[in-house]
Amino acid sequence: MTADLPRLVRFYRAVLGFEARGDDTPIDAAEMSLLGLSGRGRRRVLSLGAQVLSIDVFDEPGRPYPEHSDAASPWFQHLALVVPDMQDAYARLRDITPITRGEPQRLPRSNGSVIAFKFRDPDRHPLELLQFPKGGAPEFWRSRAKRDGQIGLGIGHSAISVADADASAGFYRNLGLGAGDATLNRGPAQERLDGLSDVEVRVVPMNPPEQTTPHLELLGYGIPKVEAQRGLEANDVAATRIVWDGQTAAVIVDPDGHLQQVRA
Repeated sequence: MTADLPRLVRFYRAVLGFEARGDDTPIDAAEMSLLGLSGRGRRRVLSLGAQVLSIDVFDEPGRPYPEHSDAASPWFQHLALVVPDMQDAYARLRDITPITRGEPQRLPRSNGSVIAFKFRDPDRHPLELLQFPKGGAPEFWRSRAKRDGQIGLGIGHSAISVADADASAGFYRNLGLGAGDATLNRGPAQERLDGLSDVEVRVVPMNPPEQTTPHLELLGYGIPKVEAQRGLEANDVAATRIVWDGQTAAVIVDPDGHLQQVRA
């Protein structure tokens, strides 16, 4: 969601190398009703590799992204962009607000030895650049090649902050996702990555059936503790939602107030 569609589209295309899939299109009345919104909305669809990002704007705008936010805020939800060369990708960034303190961080072997960097787009949506260690990329990414002008190979996952990782994992299991191996992330590199002090976060990957990419990651911050989220409306800038394919169209609210949309 955005309050300025042309500005955000320019950022994703010029800085991150997303490709446009056609022009703006109206959001139909049935979907507006499903989202609980009145008035009209427009959507621009972009792609990076095989993954798709839709940016919506509404005639009746919601609340801007909360000003005082960090990686453990309950509304936090980022997209992780898989990059083959972190230094090359990092050098491309402009018009961003960094979340990570300093340069990209290499996490310890217990956390996958990945190199990561978190930042915000012009609307303050959080994003992450993610480079797998040599020989350590999941099978899905090994055959992918970056196109000229693109920052990376595609979207690896979306991660959400949750108050209780076990409760949230149970919720998403009931929706058909399977839990992968959890890790406990802490230490100096994680603190710099998140721009926080004394971080301890349990990361639980939730995978769609027969698929590990893209997937959902639950960020269960024990330190600092994630507090209860204020309710988000679908037109709030912070109300990023994942769209899943399913049998019946629906909008689902998880235990922490994150919105999930099912497309029939």
